Amino acid sequence: MNTRRSSSLLDVAVVGGGMVGAAAALALAREGFHVSLLEARDPAPWNPDAEVDLRVVGLAESSVSLLEELGAWDAIRAARASAYRHMHVWDETTGSAIDFDASDRGWKALGWIVENNLVQQELFQRLAGAGVTVRCPATVSAWHADAERSTLTLDDGSTMHARVVVAADGGASPLRGMAGIDARGRDYGQRAVVAHVSHERPHQATAWQRFLRGGPLALLPLADGRSSIVWSLPEAEAARILSLSDVDFMRELGAASDFRLGPILATSKRAAFPLRMQLAARYQAERFVLLGDAAHTVHPLAGQGVNIGLRDVAELRDTLLQARARGADIGATHVLRRYARRRRSADQIDALSFDALARIYAVQWPPVAAARALGVATLNRVAPLKNLLIAHASGR
Repeated sequence: MNTRRSSSLLDVAVVGGGMVGAAAALALAREGFHVSLLEARDPAPWNPDAEVDLRVVGLAESSVSLLEELGAWDAIRAARASAYRHMHVWDETTGSAIDFDASDRGWKALGWIVENNLVQQELFQRLAGAGVTVRCPATVSAWHADAERSTLTLDDGSTMHARVVVAADGGASPLRGMAGIDARGRDYGQRAVVAHVSHERPHQATAWQRFLRGGPLALLPLADGRSSIVWSLPEAEAARILSLSDVDFMRELGAASDFRLGPILATSKRAAFPLRMQLAARYQAERFVLLGDAAHTVHPLAGQGVNIGLRDVAELRDTLLQARARGADIGATHVLRRYARRRRSADQIDALSFDALARIYAVQWPPVAAARALGVATLNRVAPLKNLLIAHASGR
């Protein structure tokens, strides 16, 4: 894939063409910025006749609103998206539970479960029409900046110049390292096992999450009636679960889910990925910003990783638009600092909140478990507190 639009100086060069990077390139180009997107490999195509991809995301209302603005949501929704209208969360140790329902707020849905590659494909298909120059495959080998511009050197020896470089190249972000930005966090010593499963009872458009002693288990409703599972487990236990036969896996998964959806009847292949919480020390260098996983990764228990990244996109777009309207240099330090401060502050609160929640549920000491159960029961009874929590999660 290679569409070109010639210019000696881009407004923005986005490095990384995942969901967040592609959304950033499209959002900025639709506002009239001259944008190039660089991606190391062609996106995996989405096929409606293929098995549902194991990588799914729970899109919050803020993400759906952005995708609507970018002209991609209707196609995503029509292709294969599943609304969840309810959420039930319960604790194995104490049995305490909390419920959320979209109808309590007058909403149509709490969120949507969608395949990652479907979202990425619909965004990529709109890039050329918005005037984005796409370089794929393309890998950045060096970056430097001065008072006038950022310069990217590619592995083929060519160079690109932009007023702003946006690093959206994932949690390991080579560009973040080139910019000399540290990322701090902690490895949970866990892996998230993922699969799609069929079950005896309908999922009821509900996201189910059970906090187990080894880590949380989520069952997320798919459009075909199955559920996508995300089961966080210690490394050794995750390896054991992956090694089980399908029959034994389904039996253990049914028990772990408390048979809320009845026995597990069938399963797809399984995969796993390591869990880590990470936050960049800063989101900005000269004419350079971080976006999405390059800036932050969070525990999947709240399903907010991509949603936080898409909020980064909206904040960056709005920041650059405001600078342009004032006649300011969009790559000026004070402009990018505004984006960096706002998003890092918000992202840090989210990352540490999810980390704290994971830690609290990992403690099985009876006094802590009892206090946790009391807190959950209180939260479930106090509608204003529940509403604040779900509103924050949805980005409303």
